[in-house]
Amino acid sequence: MVTTRLPLGDYLNDLAGRYGPGYLHTDPIIEVRNFTRPEDREVAAFLAAGLAFGRVDTILTHLRDLWPRLDHAPARTVDAWTAADARRLRGFTHRWVRGRDLARVLDALGRARRRHGSLRALFLDGYDPRAADLSESLARFVAALRGDLRTERSRRPVGEGDLPPGVRTFFADPKNGGACKRLNLFLRWMVRPDDGIDLGLWAPVRPDQLVIPLDTHVSRLSRYLGLSRRRTADWKMAAEVTEGLRALDPQDPVRYDFALSRLGILDACPRRVDPVKCAACSLVPVCTLGGSQDPAGRMRPRRRPQGARAQAAPGDARA
Repeated sequence: MVTTRLPLGDYLNDLAGRYGPGYLHTDPIIEVRNFTRPEDREVAAFLAAGLAFGRVDTILTHLRDLWPRLDHAPARTVDAWTAADARRLRGFTHRWVRGRDLARVLDALGRARRRHGSLRALFLDGYDPRAADLSESLARFVAALRGDLRTERSRRPVGEGDLPPGVRTFFADPKNGGACKRLNLFLRWMVRPDDGIDLGLWAPVRPDQLVIPLDTHVSRLSRYLGLSRRRTADWKMAAEVTEGLRALDPQDPVRYDFALSRLGILDACPRRVDPVKCAACSLVPVCTLGGSQDPAGRMRPRRRPQGARAQAAPGDARA
């Protein structure tokens, strides 16, 4: 009997069905969805995405520390932000982001919202609906927000080179070639329709223009699935992976992101062949890592997943 393997898209559709809203507790978006007002969700999402690095449990702990400091009303708080409000953030730390860094971010968000009414309106001011993706629109959005930053000793606008790491992490510019994972995550939350995970707040921005939030997990899995040959998790790799997913779902290519990242976050996908974990993974038939072993755990020749590009051997380093 001849067995026909399904194309990659069928396996990813199955994966997306498995990792749905029931896994919100493993993602910072759960903290954003706890807010009900769209304006609070928008501001909370920008902050949560900006802090989305490190262990998920640590991110959630620090977000739960942040909301009371903002009176559980982030939009109203940033709209009225003054220099004196920086005291709200004394003692706040998330990795390299300190309270004084976050105070400058909140000040910039408040200035932008007072001028435009919302972050959505600011984004739409620079949005190009004809573009293939959101790279140029995102660059204009970031430049506008950076224009509302001020130095600690003067009121002049600052360039990216003037920003300390704890501020710069919120304002990555795709023009510099980085993957801009956190901002692409924020855009995914804002743009994709409300499916119990993403929020669907930024119509008329089109989901097919989104670029995948390329974190350490998704970049590694993308190599395993033949969606990219690249080793470096930068904008070029993010665009290449998105293009591969667009071939599977032209209207909504990044809808697979939440499910793919669960495999890494939940440690369901190893960095080296693990007979037990690989056997339990539904992507094994289209994976060049887990698919390289037979049922007894012995290595066998790798094969190219259907519907994806060929790839180099996966790397083990975290992004």
